[in-house]
Amino acid sequence: MLPKSFTGKLLVWRLRHIRLRRFVLILSVLVGIGSGLVAVVLKNTLYYTNYFLTNGFSFHGLYYLYLLYPVAGIILTFLFIKYLVKDNISHGVSKVLYAISKNNSRIRPHNSYSSLIACTLTLGFGGSVGPEAPLVLSGSAIGSNLARLFRLDYKTTTLLIACGAAGAIAGIFQAPIAGAIFAIEILMLDLTTATLIPLLISTVTASIVGYLLMGKEVLFSFTLTNPFILKHIPFYLLLGIFTGLISVYFIRGSISIENLLKKAAVPFRIVLAGVGLAALIFTYPSLFGEGYTVLKSVISGSGEMIGNPVLFSSLREGPWTFLVIVFGLILMKVAAMALTQGSGGIGGTFAPSLFVGGISGYFFALAMNQIFGLSLSQANFALVGMAGVMSGVMLGPLTAIFLIAEITGGYLLLTPLIITASIAYLTTHLFESHSIYARQLAARKELITHDKDKAVLSFMSLRPLIETNFATIAPDATLGELVKVVAKASRNVFAVVDDKGTLQGIVMLDGIREIMFDHSLYDSTFVKDLMVKPDCIIDPGDSMDAVVQLFQQNDRYNLPVLEKGKYVGFISRATVFSQYRKMLRKFSED
Repeated sequence: MLPKSFTGKLLVWRLRHIRLRRFVLILSVLVGIGSGLVAVVLKNTLYYTNYFLTNGFSFHGLYYLYLLYPVAGIILTFLFIKYLVKDNISHGVSKVLYAISKNNSRIRPHNSYSSLIACTLTLGFGGSVGPEAPLVLSGSAIGSNLARLFRLDYKTTTLLIACGAAGAIAGIFQAPIAGAIFAIEILMLDLTTATLIPLLISTVTASIVGYLLMGKEVLFSFTLTNPFILKHIPFYLLLGIFTGLISVYFIRGSISIENLLKKAAVPFRIVLAGVGLAALIFTYPSLFGEGYTVLKSVISGSGEMIGNPVLFSSLREGPWTFLVIVFGLILMKVAAMALTQGSGGIGGTFAPSLFVGGISGYFFALAMNQIFGLSLSQANFALVGMAGVMSGVMLGPLTAIFLIAEITGGYLLLTPLIITASIAYLTTHLFESHSIYARQLAARKELITHDKDKAVLSFMSLRPLIETNFATIAPDATLGELVKVVAKASRNVFAVVDDKGTLQGIVMLDGIREIMFDHSLYDSTFVKDLMVKPDCIIDPGDSMDAVVQLFQQNDRYNLPVLEKGKYVGFISRATVFSQYRKMLRKFSED
């Protein structure tokens, strides 16, 4: 950390000499350099860790040590997080979305490196996850803390978080356009010139850093050899439906397995997941690690690494049984990923979605060729299948389209990529309203969206808006006593509360205006006879979206707030609207 005196001088100098828009461009370069460097560091640490552990043995020789490595990696990851990090760093992209939605875009400084170390322990030892989500969290943390250093506002901080996430994707894949689109589409950043230019600067910078330090070596790349054939368009349409359904299985299957594991105690959870993961890797050695090497081999035309050669030696000879083996790999990859994450491993779903998509496209082409006697390109359909499952799982068709286009070195498959990714998105969206990153956040109403109205409401907190200056009165009080309360009150609504603090009803000033000056009724008329039951009540845990809907449905200016059945105060329409306008200015462009 920089000394406070130096930081203060730096802030003053910046305010005097550099305008905010220009300063954001400078920071986007710095974030791009930082996210590019963490991409290089993570890729190299994963490579050398995996090389050190697995050099000299073959999966085909039933080398049983590789069954123990993933479990060891999960245990080391758990110990690292529990005793050193002491914070939840799983599901990196979801944590970034949560920070943007509910934590004022603040991400803790340790996230810039802790997720990289934990991912190396998990993935380097063979955990069946991907490195991209931890990398996105690291890049986003760099952007968030750089913005915090210079005391920038929420809007600018969010932009720098997006620059870090986009730079991370661009750096590890050398795909600057896909990185920028990822920030807009997945992190739900508003698309304007003010946001697009810094994003592109950051992604290009990160790509250059990655290229200078790694050359052309990226996580996954492939050179197209087969052209796109126009008459195969109907099959790409069918592939879109197929990968969309696979995406639904991917989302629901992984979340279900993780939630099931969370019910078990930590030691039992690790043992249970470890045994399951070892069994899956023994059956399908290609589940060891993120699987990009296997995926490239399959796309190149080799199916030798699909399953254990000893277990499946007799089954591989028949074309139909081989299809069953390939489809089993699709199903088991999702299970292996969920077991790794659910037991405490750190990694993401980015690489698994590409793996499942590639194998799905490969399976689809094999099946169509076998059934109809066609000659569909297995490589092309595998690549397009990658875009299909990624589009469905992330509900981000543009990210999927441009990522596959960039890692294949051109746009020769652009037409089938658009067709399959779009159909997969629409198919998945029939069953799932949110991506795998946002599903659980949305269920807890902790997700900010592209809908600016909902975004502002989701960022507003209900409890600070509760007003307690409304006068209260007992239900057994007389009209005369009520008039005395009215004379001193500043509001025209009165809460009728018993001696236990329970709300019995409300009295509106307009409702008693005609009788409040009739002295003959002062002692014979009681508040309980004048009060009315409120149309609706609010709980402090309700969302602002729900509160606004209540105001619209009931046409009331004030609504009572009860917590555990006890009266707390009122929420007024005017206060909510005033706070809404303040928050809207926070979200709006300059």
